Amino acid sequence: MTGTTPSGGPGENIGHVVFIAAAAAVGGFLFGYDSAVVNGAVTGIQRYFEVGPVQIGLVVAVALLGSAVGAWLAGGLADRWGRTRTMQVAASLFAASSVGQALPLAIWDLGFWRVLAGVGIGMASVIGPAYIAEVAPPAYRGRLGSFQQLAIVLGIAVSQLVNYVIAERAGGNVNNRLLGLEAWQWMLGACVLPALLYLLFATIIPESPRFLIAVGKSAAAREVLAEVEGEEGDLDARIAEIRVLLRGEHRPRLRDLRGPRLGLLPIVWVGILLSVFQQFVGINVIFYYSASLWQSVGINQSDSLLISFSTSIINIVGTFVAIALVDRIGRRPLLLIGSAGMAMALATAAWAFGAGLQSGGAVRLPAAQGAIALVAANVFVLFYALSWGVVVWVLLGEIFPNRIRAIALSVAAAAQWLANWLITVSFPALSAWNLSGAYMGYACFAALSFVFVLFKVRESKGRRLEEMG
Repeated sequence: MTGTTPSGGPGENIGHVVFIAAAAAVGGFLFGYDSAVVNGAVTGIQRYFEVGPVQIGLVVAVALLGSAVGAWLAGGLADRWGRTRTMQVAASLFAASSVGQALPLAIWDLGFWRVLAGVGIGMASVIGPAYIAEVAPPAYRGRLGSFQQLAIVLGIAVSQLVNYVIAERAGGNVNNRLLGLEAWQWMLGACVLPALLYLLFATIIPESPRFLIAVGKSAAAREVLAEVEGEEGDLDARIAEIRVLLRGEHRPRLRDLRGPRLGLLPIVWVGILLSVFQQFVGINVIFYYSASLWQSVGINQSDSLLISFSTSIINIVGTFVAIALVDRIGRRPLLLIGSAGMAMALATAAWAFGAGLQSGGAVRLPAAQGAIALVAANVFVLFYALSWGVVVWVLLGEIFPNRIRAIALSVAAAAQWLANWLITVSFPALSAWNLSGAYMGYACFAALSFVFVLFKVRESKGRRLEEMG
């Protein structure tokens, strides 16, 4: 879809650019929605299939392994088929898997559909930031790149509201039936709606101008650049600049990421470590296991969905703060602020949980420490949202040179999904052994992330992608 070519600069086109970026970021919404919606369905799945916590843990976490596979494949597919066509494939996979998850034949069948959903989400997690970075004008790229994380947190919040509404309609029991299906099946099946919306958007948004130039469609690339950057600038010069960088380049492969030391180029290691630190601070412990956290401080189970929703609101607020600041103060300052804030909040939570006493298999805290733990958890979410939650996605779309961007982003995103999986499957055992120690471990990773950013991460604010090298 190219529409009417605008006559002004980027300021006059910003509404259209925002629409394009938001449409691409719907893949992030699918990630957030799927990661949170399963929490509401876990109890129903366990009762329906009569399985234990080990099987349930595997079914929940297996989608993350599928996401790692999808992220790994996405870069190559995007360079062969184009960014928008790869988005369409990801949306189709997720839509089909949503129906499959709602109508599973057995627990293994549910696991298969969750892996397929993970592949689609992993693909979207790579293509969204890359596409937005390639389409957005430099002056707006940070804020538009932030849409990926905004979409994720909105997906988390919406899924929790949908779960709450479905559970209420089912009389508060997710194993009760609604229109022939149990409530938990409707929770998982509802994912098909955002998947179809993503498919629609991926069909109507324009292809990346850099991909179009790479495949010899310069006229189409010029139209897209006119849409997003306006015609006041010299579009022919922009096309020539991109063409020079692409000329003589071959399709990127994994061997192109090799460096003189540690097996990979230094910038690839920066992307991988950004992804790993984003997960190793333990953010998904809050969103995947929030019910047990709230219950550990004395809140009853029936209120857990609404309490979790309040945390997702804080997550959204922090994301908007990041969007407002990322192009003003830069990427590195936000990361440093976030790392410091997360380290203090997590250390405080670890101290509070250290006062816990085991009672009936759960941790019970004194009233003061319980309140401190709740506040610290929400402060942690706020600092994460206004920094690492947003900025990592922005940087992953910016920091890699053009010649390796797609494949390097795939590797970094795959590392992120694997780190997410490791945190997800390890927390139950860690918390049973020493809940305070688990949170102190996350605090240490937050502190290490501060040191990493201070010495290894370069600022990319306001720089053209063609300048990154």
